[in-house]
Amino acid sequence: MTGKILALIIALSALVAGGALYYLQIYGFYYPVTPTPGQDVMLISRDSGQPVPIAYDSYQAIDADSSPIRYRACFTTPMALPDLIQGYETRDGGEPRTAPGWFDCFDAEAVGDALAAGELQMFIAQKNIAFGIDRVAAIGADGRGWVWHELNNCGEKAYDGTIVGEECPPRP
Repeated sequence: MTGKILALIIALSALVAGGALYYLQIYGFYYPVTPTPGQDVMLISRDSGQPVPIAYDSYQAIDADSSPIRYRACFTTPMALPDLIQGYETRDGGEPRTAPGWFDCFDAEAVGDALAAGELQMFIAQKNIAFGIDRVAAIGADGRGWVWHELNNCGEKAYDGTIVGEECPPRP
């Protein structure tokens, strides 16, 4: 009888811990980002090398303090894609990270497929938003765009254990 009670307690504890872990990963740490008009969507200008706000609307974003790569955003822009490509720094590569299912405007798989098919253009939105992390944006010809954080060269070196060179800023 004592063994059955002990097994029940262990099973219930595992169930509660699993439920808490699921909740914290999917809901607990995320919070909606309060829009700051004119500052939410920026791209690095080819002329100045500095982030410049672009015209946008329908902005939605989530973030979490638990990790610098949990930021995800969706927006639309009236700007033409050829004008964006001409005026702002583009980037090759990159893969959007999966967002929680409840943040339905950000479908990482669909965005990744569109990137692979060449239907979206990636831009550098901000360099070193946190140590080793760049904010990137992918924008399509229809004006829809998505933003997330990617490891840059310094971040990849720092997190895989490779020696970080002098070209990287000092770690905070």
